Amino acid sequence: MIRLATSADPDDWRWQLRHAATSVDDLSRALKLTPEELAGARRAAEAGLPVRVTPYYLGLADPDDPECPVRKQCVPHALEAETVAGDLEDPLGEVEHEVAPHLVQRYPDRALLLATDHCAVYCRFCTRSRMVGDGSGAVDLERLGPAFAYLEAHPEVRDVIVSGGDPVTLSTDRLVRLLTRLRAIPSVETIRLATRVPVTLPQRITAELVTALRPLHPIWVMTHFNHPKELTPESLAACIRLVDAGFPVMNQTVLLAGINDDPTTLETLFRGLVRARVRPYYLLQADVVQGTGHLRTPLARGLEIMEALQGRLTGIALPKLICDTPGGRGKVPLVPDYVVQKGPGRTVLRTFRGEEVEVIDPPTEG
Repeated sequence: MIRLATSADPDDWRWQLRHAATSVDDLSRALKLTPEELAGARRAAEAGLPVRVTPYYLGLADPDDPECPVRKQCVPHALEAETVAGDLEDPLGEVEHEVAPHLVQRYPDRALLLATDHCAVYCRFCTRSRMVGDGSGAVDLERLGPAFAYLEAHPEVRDVIVSGGDPVTLSTDRLVRLLTRLRAIPSVETIRLATRVPVTLPQRITAELVTALRPLHPIWVMTHFNHPKELTPESLAACIRLVDAGFPVMNQTVLLAGINDDPTTLETLFRGLVRARVRPYYLLQADVVQGTGHLRTPLARGLEIMEALQGRLTGIALPKLICDTPGGRGKVPLVPDYVVQKGPGRTVLRTFRGEEVEVIDPPTEG
C-alpha cells in the first residue's frame, strides 16, 4: 500500500482520515499524474468537488496507469470542467424534494437523511458533488430537529436512508445518538446506512462499531463496490464483520465508462461480493451530474451488459439495472427485451441462449 505519511498505526481508521490525500502535492507524491489529472486536481482545489482519498484507497491505484479503475474514480480529471447536454447540478432533484432541512422525500414510504457532508473518499462521479466536502461537516441533532419532527408527523415514512456524505465516517458515539433518535420514532421500521467505507475505509468497520449498532436493528447497510480491484482482504473482512453481526449488506454498483462497463468485469465483481454474503442490489446508470459526462455510459450499454450476464450469473448475484431519473422523479428498472412476439393467449420469449420459446396463457373463464 502506498503511504502518504508514516505512523505507528495506519490500520486505525482515524489515522486514515487524518492522512488522506487532499491536495495536488499529495496526489503527485503517490501517483505519476498526467497533465489532464494535474489540471483536474488544480481545478478541484479551487472550484470543483474537493480531493480526498484515504491512503488505503489510494494504495489500490496503479501509480503508473491513468486508466486504473480505482484511480479514475478518485483522481480529478480536466474533463470535469466540461458540461455536456443533460448535465445537472442536482440530478436527483433533492433540493426540490427537501421536506425539512437535511431531509429529502421522493417516495411515499421512505426518506433520505443527510447527516454529514464528509466522506472518506470524494468519488469523482458523486451525485451530491454540489454539497459534499463543502466544509460544514456533521449535522448535530439539534439542527436535525425539524427532520425528526417531520418524520414523527408523517408515519407513512417507514424507511429512512441515512446518507450524506458518508455517515459512517462519524464517530461511533455521534452515529449511535443519531440512529437512536431515529429508532425512537415508532413509525420508522427500517434504517439504511448508505456508506462506502467498506470499500474506501474498511478499517472503520470495527468490532466496537458493530457492537454499538447492533441494538438498533433492523439496520441495512447499502455499500458501493464498483470494481473487483476493490475486493481486497480488508474490504471483504469489513463486509463479513457486518454480516456476521446481523447487518444485511447490499451493494449498489455505478456503471462507469472505462472502469466497469463490460460483462466480465462485473461478473467477477458480483461473484466476489456474493462470496462475502453481500447482495448485488443495483447496477445504477450513472447520474447526470454536471462534469461527469466522460464517466457515463449510454443507457443501451447497461442493457447489453445485463443481457450478457443473464444466464451466466445466479439470480442472487444479478442486480437490477436502474436509472434514477433526472429531476428526482424516481428510479426506473431497465430490462432487456426478451419478448419476441405477443398474441391472444400466447407469448414467444427469447432465452439467454437465443432460443425462442412459446408460453401459453391459462384459459379465461366465460
